[in-house]
Amino acid sequence: MLSIVNRLSSELSVSLKQVESAVGLLDEGATVPFIARYRKEVTQGLDDTQLRLLEERLRYMRELDERRDSILKSIDEQGKLTGELKGEIQKADTKALLEDLYLPYKKKRRTKAQIAREAGLEPLTDLLFENPEKSPEGEAASFIDEEKGFADTKAVLDGARQILMERFSEDAGLLKELRTYLWEEGKIVSELVAGKENEGAKFSDYFDYSEAICKIPSHRALALFRGRNEGVLKIALVSQEEDASDCILKVSRQFGLRDQGRGADKWLSDCARWAWKVKISLHLEMDLLTRLREEAEDEAILVFSRNLRDLLLAAPAGTRATLALDPGYRTGVKVAVVDETGKLCDIATIYPHEPKRQWDQSIELLAQLCRKNKVELISIGNGTASRETDKLAGDLMKRYPELKLTKLVVSEAGASIYSASEYGAMEFPDIDVSIRGAISIGRRLQDPLAELVKIDPKSIGVGQYQHDVSQVKLGRMLDGVVEDCVNGVGVDLNTASVALLSHVSGLNEGLAQNIVRYREEKGRFKNRKELKEVTRLGPKAFEQAAGFLRIRQGDNPLDQSSVHPEAYPVVKKIINQVKVSVDELIGDQASLRQLNAADFIDDKFGLPTVQDIIAELEKPGRDPRPEFSTATFQEGIEKPSDLKPDMRLEGVVTNVTNFGAFVDVGVHQDGLVHISHLADKFVKDPHEIVKPGDVVKVRVLEVDLNRKRISLSMKAKDSENFNKTDKKVKKSGSQHTKNRIESQPYRNKGSQKPSRGSEQGDNALAEALAKAKLKIK
Repeated sequence: MLSIVNRLSSELSVSLKQVESAVGLLDEGATVPFIARYRKEVTQGLDDTQLRLLEERLRYMRELDERRDSILKSIDEQGKLTGELKGEIQKADTKALLEDLYLPYKKKRRTKAQIAREAGLEPLTDLLFENPEKSPEGEAASFIDEEKGFADTKAVLDGARQILMERFSEDAGLLKELRTYLWEEGKIVSELVAGKENEGAKFSDYFDYSEAICKIPSHRALALFRGRNEGVLKIALVSQEEDASDCILKVSRQFGLRDQGRGADKWLSDCARWAWKVKISLHLEMDLLTRLREEAEDEAILVFSRNLRDLLLAAPAGTRATLALDPGYRTGVKVAVVDETGKLCDIATIYPHEPKRQWDQSIELLAQLCRKNKVELISIGNGTASRETDKLAGDLMKRYPELKLTKLVVSEAGASIYSASEYGAMEFPDIDVSIRGAISIGRRLQDPLAELVKIDPKSIGVGQYQHDVSQVKLGRMLDGVVEDCVNGVGVDLNTASVALLSHVSGLNEGLAQNIVRYREEKGRFKNRKELKEVTRLGPKAFEQAAGFLRIRQGDNPLDQSSVHPEAYPVVKKIINQVKVSVDELIGDQASLRQLNAADFIDDKFGLPTVQDIIAELEKPGRDPRPEFSTATFQEGIEKPSDLKPDMRLEGVVTNVTNFGAFVDVGVHQDGLVHISHLADKFVKDPHEIVKPGDVVKVRVLEVDLNRKRISLSMKAKDSENFNKTDKKVKKSGSQHTKNRIESQPYRNKGSQKPSRGSEQGDNALAEALAKAKLKIK
């Protein structure tokens, strides 16, 4: 049996040395961001994507080996472990194959076959199987035993048949062949459960549906399973041949059964047929439906993770004072002002809408707050009364142009979760829960990453059927995405919250709290070395975290860069060669580009690390996120009924799935741009065209108010070139800046259900996994 390292090397198409090094570092407690950024020489350049895949497969293979050992031990204890069986078990490379081999030896309830064996019918079974010329009725007569429950030849032959059926259904080679055949040739059919027409209207596309199981895209598979779970749909796996003759023939061939007119041939054929219908087909249906669900979940999780990455790395508005408005009618609009650092300055509640309609008073109060706190941005939540509150902000800007305000609508998804969370209570113990939501709305405009890490990623709403997938696997994947994003951007050690610090490589919530406590007691950190004085932050945690933590205006200019403290001696060598101070060297692109990185290589630091150091010295602490820009909604379009076919609008992509992209056009319900309408060209993967946060131009195709569906198009030929992603929107702060919805997506309010039309490239992510040989089996 190949070792785990050998198998990973083959799957990932990388060298044994790379895998051994990466596995060793992971086992020592190193994080993926740390390995990818600071151990390039050790892994010979494995990036974070490869390392995440390696980490996931390593977990799977170790679980597989644990199960293998358990099975070998169980069979050995039964005294049935032969050398041949042991070899087959050791070669099994998937959990499904391993369980097939274990099936005959697995402890099970007392079956009809077991009862027949206990009655002594196994010799008859073997006789008829090995000598088909024998007469079943004639041979069965001598096995009649009324006391044991076999009073006649029919009962005896039924018992023998049960033994043979169980033997057929537990043959690993046969199961593997039939599983492969059914996956390639089988189809899923679904139908409506009687009397569920109205209750299950949202699943109407699947009331009479069939599709090849190997071609069903993730979102349709998950919709089918949801429909079944809600008691609306019945789903089943059938072979392409209605009478399943091909499958029965495969059973017969596996055991050399042929109808030659001999005495037992018909009886043996019946055993093969019943084995398929009663045992094998049901087992494989459950098995393949499980595989379909797991692969659909894996793909949905990948879609979720890509959307979350785009969301967390959305452009920050930056350090500008912000007025945040959390809209509402009867309970009022909650107002919070945060300064350029996100510190809460003022709070209020205004009642501009029904029933109080204090429009003018509300504008006057907002103007006072803006003037007092030198506000530059207005952040408006996209919930109930959002468009009316957006109008209020617009009126404020018209009445007081000297304030030079810019208003934006942002998603408030997850804000209520933060409000009632432990983080929210810890940050603002004396502030009402409703006001905390407004604070979050303002801060997520300033820095989406820093604010959204305080919220469970599953509550942000960028997933596809996120509640239908494995929550353990989803959580693990999303935690990895958050970790990669936080460490990719870097964290200001003197301003970061506990939530943000806890995602830094090597840190956890406890260490993050200790860092903040140290900061509160001792004052701001002056250098990275001070981290070693934090309670419980040992050498390993310091090694993992230090390079991702930034100290601005500290004792050492290098502490504001991503250069790891362990590599400061390399910088010293560079300084000695160019004969300038660190302050003079940082940002001196002309001098740095004349350096030969190979001159500074030593036993510890190779060429990749030295090149990274030089690149970082050119632009220290650079933010990998895009520059902030804004866009606008069309006036007068406030609800779905305002939309008309052929209407041209500007909107923001809120979510991307395998069947298209959801776009917010300002009507409190996202519209769907189906994959077939994303571009004039063939689109295999929607992520190639758009990502959450993109400002796009769309044309309204159809509005179905009853089903709450809005269909949009981004095709240039349909919208007269009005639909291309706006790559040239002017930066915020310009006199002509357009208003934009920031990139936090909606929850897809009722518009997530897919259409039944053909989705081009629905399996793009699954294909990518297959190419990497990393599909979860």
